[in-house]
Amino acid sequence: MFFVENYAVAVFFCVVTMLCWGSWGNTQKLAGKTWRYELFYWDYVIGVLLFAIVSGLTLGSVGEQGRSFLPDLRQASAGNLGSAFLGGIVFNAANILLSAAISIAGMSVAFPVGIGLALVLGVVVNYVGDPKGNPALLFGGVALIGVAILMNAYAYKLKETVGKKVPVKGIVLSVVCGVLMAFFYRFVAASMDMNFVAPAAGKMTPYSAFFVFACGIFASTFVFNTIAMKKPVAGAPVRIGAYFRGGLPIHFVGILGGLIWGLGNAINLVAAGKAGPAISYGLGQGATLVAALWGILIWKEFKGAPKLAHRLNLAMFALFVAGLALIIRAGM
Repeated sequence: MFFVENYAVAVFFCVVTMLCWGSWGNTQKLAGKTWRYELFYWDYVIGVLLFAIVSGLTLGSVGEQGRSFLPDLRQASAGNLGSAFLGGIVFNAANILLSAAISIAGMSVAFPVGIGLALVLGVVVNYVGDPKGNPALLFGGVALIGVAILMNAYAYKLKETVGKKVPVKGIVLSVVCGVLMAFFYRFVAASMDMNFVAPAAGKMTPYSAFFVFACGIFASTFVFNTIAMKKPVAGAPVRIGAYFRGGLPIHFVGILGGLIWGLGNAINLVAAGKAGPAISYGLGQGATLVAALWGILIWKEFKGAPKLAHRLNLAMFALFVAGLALIIRAGM
């Protein structure tokens, strides 16, 4: 099984996670020009599950140290399997709300508010579960990120004063998403033994935990996304038949989004063995910064907003970077 034993490499993996988790939303934006997010989401989930299977059969099955993917799955206890599966259900509920928020408010708002809130709450939850890292630096970084979120929310309010107003439900969906998203990682981390060299009996390695987690996402999609299609946050209800009328290119975009997110999740769980769940999760959710940059610079989601809104967003980026630097330092 492939894993890392160096903190610097673990931090690098978390940075890659940040890029992946902050960039998959671009595939939804691309598909959203002709494709409802509810239809996109089916392909996204397929992409996540595919990556979990491939990573388990490759990186999770190489080398002589640790337990290989399939033997690890066979020996896992029912409680740990259930914990990882539940993590997938909780994540999926949050992520569907995030997709809905992106479709209404854009990446530059949905990610800073929703995922930024998830970062703040999630670091606390994961630190309580596995207190690894300097708490003063860790929570100091979280506090800076909390202020950055408030700045982005106010910039969004200023943006509404110019041009067409975006429904307030975009903010509401982001907040609910953030609260739910804060808890999924704890369920997955609890199913794993962070000693990947000689994991305890009944516990799982990152690759098997990711696979069970992805199965939870896939199974719950049939409930959550069906509801989202019948009771959409915007627009008319969507019939499942519309999914099968999509061409291969549009399906590929959604699967690509899931593969990108899956890559970020796999290496983040691997990094957690060295960095600890709180730091690994906190750095990964720095995806907020990446997504906001995509939304503002590429998708022009704040075009025409007052100058103060742009200054607040610049301050948000500065505080976010400072907060992430403190979180990295907390594990040294």
